[in-house]
Amino acid sequence: MTAERWSRKRTDEWAIEVGWLVGCNFTPSSAGNQLEMWQSETFDPSTIDRELSWAAGLGMNTIRVYLHDLLFEADGQAFLERIDVVLDIADGHGIRMIPVLFDGVWRPSPRLGRQPEPVQRLHNSIWLQSPGSRKLFDPSSWPTLLPYVSAVLTRFGDDQRVLAWDLFNEPDQMDAITLKAGSRDEKSAAATALLDTVFDWARDIDPCQPLTTGVWEYGTDHIPLASELNTLTLDRSDIITFHCYEPRVALIEVIDALSVHGRPLVCTEWLARTVGSTVGLLDVFSSRRVGAINWGLVDGRTQTRFPWRSWTEPVDDNEPWFHELLRPDGSPYDPEEAATFRSLTGMSQRAAP
Repeated sequence: MTAERWSRKRTDEWAIEVGWLVGCNFTPSSAGNQLEMWQSETFDPSTIDRELSWAAGLGMNTIRVYLHDLLFEADGQAFLERIDVVLDIADGHGIRMIPVLFDGVWRPSPRLGRQPEPVQRLHNSIWLQSPGSRKLFDPSSWPTLLPYVSAVLTRFGDDQRVLAWDLFNEPDQMDAITLKAGSRDEKSAAATALLDTVFDWARDIDPCQPLTTGVWEYGTDHIPLASELNTLTLDRSDIITFHCYEPRVALIEVIDALSVHGRPLVCTEWLARTVGSTVGLLDVFSSRRVGAINWGLVDGRTQTRFPWRSWTEPVDDNEPWFHELLRPDGSPYDPEEAATFRSLTGMSQRAAP
């Protein structure tokens, strides 16, 4: 029998149990995309351990981490074991994980094996969609994704090191790369149908953690856009997750608009300094008890310290960082930002003599 969406009572109990979630979207600095993070040739547990120790030093208790369907297709059991290794490393630092199963952003034709070198100064230049566009636009191929979803959720569906399952990141995103792979309407229709299918698969497995997919597009009133995808997302998610790269007033309006659903809120992407989403907004999340998972930790091969506009115009090495918090040696980009994290998470008090 397929499980039902969690009740509000159950999500409230989950929120009390996990407390205020603070963390980052984590890719080790040695990896430029999901495949580099997880493939055996480039899997780098020593860097992961070192960098998660720095995250814990900021008071973080959560990481959001991207998986990829091709990793299971090529290397099933070994891939699951590597997930176990990272969960164990994170747990050793008091950090729990929100895995992301699928992603609709950036390069639409993923290939296993050695990945290209990042393009200099280009934001997320080798990041990959999952599934790739060829599979996304072919519903007859979707059953080939079920073993991946089933294996991951079955293996870790009763694992307390996992906080929640983010089923699909920005499923219908159309960026500078994906505009070449089909129309927005085509992608929205395909992504919405696939997401609905993935929710069905996940409900059949019925993990002990909540299921979610993030809202990421809003109107000028900062209310989620009226779309089939947003309706599906808000109707089927156990907890409400969302992205918001807006300044303070807009962030508060987004939180207010999503609060009407009466479910725990977690912002799974924020921090874009040059468009007004700064570390100073952490107090908004703290005061509202909304989970805060910013984009990025350590400057590295994803190159997300450079802005989105690097895809359309040249950018300079010396311009303010867009995402990321730490330099490759672990020192903060801005010591005041690190102090804000430590203060609001209580780390400064815990670290005192």
